[in-house]
Amino acid sequence: MEQDRVINMKDARFAIRQTMALILAGGRGSRLRQLTDRRAKPAVYFGGKFRIIDFALSNCINSGVRRIGVVTQYKSHSLLRHIQEGWSFLQNQMNEFIDLMPAQQRIDDVHWYQGTADAVYQNVDIIREYGSKYILILSGDHIYKMDYALMLIDHIKSGCPLSVACVEVPRSEASAYGCMEIDDGGRIVSFMEKPADPPAMPGKPDSTLVSMGIYLFNADYLYQQLKLDQEDDESSRDFGNDVIPKIVRSGNAHAHNFELSCVRNPEKTKGSYWRDVGSIDSFWAANLDLAAVIPELDIYDRLWPIWTSQRQLPPAKFVQDFEGKHGINVNSVVSAGCIISGSEIYNSVLFNSVRIHSKNHLEGVVIFPNAVIHRFCRIKNAIIEKNCIIPPHYEIGYDRKKDEEFFYVSEGGVTVVTRRMLSKLQVARPELFEHIPPRAPDRPLY
Repeated sequence: MEQDRVINMKDARFAIRQTMALILAGGRGSRLRQLTDRRAKPAVYFGGKFRIIDFALSNCINSGVRRIGVVTQYKSHSLLRHIQEGWSFLQNQMNEFIDLMPAQQRIDDVHWYQGTADAVYQNVDIIREYGSKYILILSGDHIYKMDYALMLIDHIKSGCPLSVACVEVPRSEASAYGCMEIDDGGRIVSFMEKPADPPAMPGKPDSTLVSMGIYLFNADYLYQQLKLDQEDDESSRDFGNDVIPKIVRSGNAHAHNFELSCVRNPEKTKGSYWRDVGSIDSFWAANLDLAAVIPELDIYDRLWPIWTSQRQLPPAKFVQDFEGKHGINVNSVVSAGCIISGSEIYNSVLFNSVRIHSKNHLEGVVIFPNAVIHRFCRIKNAIIEKNCIIPPHYEIGYDRKKDEEFFYVSEGGVTVVTRRMLSKLQVARPELFEHIPPRAPDRPLY
């Protein structure tokens, strides 16, 4: 057993250098509502200083996968800018790179990317040139920490040309994912994309095994399957709907259990953390989890750091309010450049350069960069977009009917506030904004 482990680790170190990762980052993320009006879902802010795509990119770097392609399409400017500014440290001389692959109509001059499989197929000529033996296909809009090298070991041992990473989720939530059933050897025997009635796991009637949207292919096999998919006039050109089910029917798909490669919080010995932050409620909850005393996701782990692009900013500062009284801050994430004046902040996440004036009460609030909260505001269970200015004495999250007049309120009661919404509020109630001084110009935050 020990000899097998040593051989596998040696093979993995060599194989990881022959692996190229493709991060599919072109999704609009319409369920995130106004948060994706100006940016693709992978570019949405997360966790105080990161973007969602930073987690997939960091997993690649930490796993030893340093040949990366990022496939983009929808409103990709802020995403491309973020990658160019924060991920340019890879060295081409060492065969390391991040190759940006925007939609270019490379196959014909009619269609942009028609689906996830088509997004890869339209870049096959570029991908082939790198001569990789394995192709790791990732979604750019999930939050998790995973060692792809351990998945690669499992893939090689399986003998299958395709491995699909899988995780258990409550059956009541499984209809949002690709659901699978496996045999005793880990081979996938059925695959259903977003079924109305998800199958239960053997012995676990309330759980379903679902795809994480992570696929590891032998490269030549992937090219072959993409070509076959393009020849199928009935295909929607999607991995989950078309390519993966066909491979499953041929018996060539292996299920990789996320438990084998999950990078856990050292203080959480059980369970694995993977979140599809595709809705306002799940996005809000995942952010607030980071403010817990012992969060499920450890972003302070020096052995598996999350990399990102960041500006050079001063430290966060807490000062007294205009009456000289101190504030209260409980279980909150406060990022660089923030200034907080004698306010009460509970279970919240503040991104860079947020300004909180005196006498505010914030609870369960996620505030994007460069926002300003003026005096005497009460805000709970809300997401405040970047550059928003909340006028004095305003309440958000306490009266749903009132909030819905100008803002978006999710099914779970989370209020989303954007600059466009505040502009409508200012037109309807200009007196709220009369005494707000003009703010100093700042470099745009994308």
